[in-house]
Amino acid sequence: MGERILVVDDEKEIADLVEVCLANEGFSVRKFYGGEEALRFAESGEIDLAVLDVMLPDIDGFSLVQKLRGRFVFPIIMLTAKCEDSDKITGLMLGADDYITKPFSPPELVARVKTQLRRYTRYNSAAPRPNEIDIRGLQINNDSHKCTLNGKEVVLTPLEFSMLWYLCSHKNKVVPGEELFEAVWGEKYLDSSNTVMAHIARIREKLSEPPRRPKYIKTVWGVGYTIEE
Repeated sequence: MGERILVVDDEKEIADLVEVCLANEGFSVRKFYGGEEALRFAESGEIDLAVLDVMLPDIDGFSLVQKLRGRFVFPIIMLTAKCEDSDKITGLMLGADDYITKPFSPPELVARVKTQLRRYTRYNSAAPRPNEIDIRGLQINNDSHKCTLNGKEVVLTPLEFSMLWYLCSHKNKVVPGEELFEAVWGEKYLDSSNTVMAHIARIREKLSEPPRRPKYIKTVWGVGYTIEE
């Protein structure tokens, strides 16, 4: 395995626990207790995934996510005691791929890390054959994992790409939020509507979609989402 995991948490006991859990699974872990030092490392080193706390002594985890997402597409998991829905939505909207609240289950954390890394690996590896969809100027290629809108590249995280690809490959069909979540996350849907909604909103933002009258990803209230040809 050996993937490189960045862990940022100002609680030494938590950071040490996360480090041990991941190291026992064969991951290479770099641990920091503050956001600024972690950010400097991220800009100079190679990272496959980050596990971040929100409440840090220098910059808060939300700001750290925003800074990292401005430059990198590796998966980000937030691990925090802030458990309000508004906090979760904020984290996801800023670009986090997953959000786990403390106290947490170490086996669940490891499972979520592996799930995100599998998606990231698929995103960065070539598919066996070309696979491209073009919907009214929105082009998405499952071979190169690139997305363009009217010729201009749209930079998506692996999770965002997977969501958009699924919707495009099911064009003209209304995809329930439950189906989209289970297809992309690979987990059983357990009232994860806020998670799906937050990521859809972020994709729309990247596509410069007007919130009330989106051109591509449309909401069918009470049912799900659709992209029409």
